[in-house]
Amino acid sequence: MAEKPQAVKVLYCPICSLPAEYCEFGPDFEKCKPWLINNAPDLYPHLLKEADERDASKVSEQLQSVGISSAADVAASSSQPGDASSSKQEEVKRLPGGKIKKKEKQEVVIEKVVRNRRKCITIMKGLDLFGIKLSDASKKLGKKFATGASVVKVYKCHLHL
Repeated sequence: MAEKPQAVKVLYCPICSLPAEYCEFGPDFEKCKPWLINNAPDLYPHLLKEADERDASKVSEQLQSVGISSAADVAASSSQPGDASSSKQEEVKRLPGGKIKKKEKQEVVIEKVVRNRRKCITIMKGLDLFGIKLSDASKKLGKKFATGASVVKVYKCHLHL
């Protein structure tokens, strides 16, 4: 006669209550990771690598905060000392009286803010730093995308679409 098949023991995660093989598809995979590393390392070997890399980066950050750096970092900083100082000079501007004024980064930031459930507002910041007239831009963007556009003056001018 044929032998009876043996029952398979399934390892269940106590956090998401799914089998350990399916934890990555569950709602709280980030919370399950420490448990999986300790109890099921053979199922997710990449988690062990990530944990080791995280630990190594924490140690290196602690060493750098103390002032100890690796030989490669020292060699790189000593080989090109002029490049780092010239970039710092571009960012900092001296005013009369010895005051230091940092230049504002010229970048355009586009944000999507949800209003109610289905309504969205697109906020564009930093267009005025490039010499764009916000009133003209709001008209053109409103016509282009068939939507309402307005200029809102808060601390800095923003364009709301």
